[in-house]
Amino acid sequence: MYPAAAQESAQITTGVSCAQDPASAAKEFFEAVNRPNLDTVLFFCSPQYDLAVLSGELNTLFGDVHLVGCTTAGEITPRGYIEGSITGVGFSAPDFVAVSEVISDLKHLSISLVREVVQSAIARLDQKAPNRSPGTTFAFLMIDGMSQQEEQVASSVFNALGDIPLLGGSAGDDLSYVASYVFQNGSFHSASAALVLVHTRHPFRIFKTEHFSSTGKKMVVTAAGSDRRVEELNAVPAAREYARVIGLPKEELNPLVFAAHPLVVRVGGEYHVRSIQRVNEDDSLSFLCAIDEGIVLTVAESGDIVQDLENQFAELRASVNNVQVVIGCDCILRRLEMERKEVKSAISEILLGNKVIGFSTYGEQYHSMHVNQTFTAVAIGLEPD
Repeated sequence: MYPAAAQESAQITTGVSCAQDPASAAKEFFEAVNRPNLDTVLFFCSPQYDLAVLSGELNTLFGDVHLVGCTTAGEITPRGYIEGSITGVGFSAPDFVAVSEVISDLKHLSISLVREVVQSAIARLDQKAPNRSPGTTFAFLMIDGMSQQEEQVASSVFNALGDIPLLGGSAGDDLSYVASYVFQNGSFHSASAALVLVHTRHPFRIFKTEHFSSTGKKMVVTAAGSDRRVEELNAVPAAREYARVIGLPKEELNPLVFAAHPLVVRVGGEYHVRSIQRVNEDDSLSFLCAIDEGIVLTVAESGDIVQDLENQFAELRASVNNVQVVIGCDCILRRLEMERKEVKSAISEILLGNKVIGFSTYGEQYHSMHVNQTFTAVAIGLEPD
């Protein structure tokens, strides 16, 4: 078991605990990130914890500190990739001020209610930061990854935010695909989303990266259900047609194959990954994103994931003054690909060297889009002298 670990800058703290006991983990994490004037803590925790015990301990320890988080499919920590831990980042006043809201009952999502929730969050933030100016606030959105509502939530929230940029990730449960949770207002919630608005005088930049290019092999969705299930591709049972196009027997389809041969859709001149979750008994395919009939899907091929990430961070360091922390949402399918290619330790070192804190997700939110198999993040720098 690792001891708690932390990094510290003037107004930002990060930490991790790998203690298996939830009370010990909460205590170690609190001790790692707690500082005077602590305003807000974002945390990402393993679903292996007893969440009722963990939430009770966190509430007791942090008291009035604004606390928001979610369960994961793995954590990105000050020690790199870890599973079975709690990690996160703390922001202190006066450099950071934040508010959050929970969007409940996603199974009966109301776009008008989402707008009201977002407007309420903005009004509360303006009360706490009355002199807030454009370009000083970002929105971080965590959504129950089993809700199948990420597209609608991300789009509705983004449209209500005005000039505030949005990023986030879908909560996970270690690839069990049973139940995932977000934490807001003192407890864990399912079928919900937690929206955090962070105002800061520090420079920041929201970005995403993926390492795929189109192969030109296309398939048309000719039958699809409302539950993210694609029944037919090119008028053939979806799993059979996908296997044929990528040149593998249907029996060999599994998450590692899906990660190596993702499907992409072209939106607004850019390709976005639409990842497959599983093959069903009727040879349909369940996806991690909504798929409609008539959409053209293209098989993509993987580039160098290590070099892509190195290039992204080199560009980031050149554009953001003295990066203090990067809050990252990294698709679990990327992690599976890293393990298959045996580059997970190399990626972990890159993330560690660039002060990334975050989690492995069931999908990522970037502006109005819900995407898969990407790394989406916000980098926060130091104020120029």
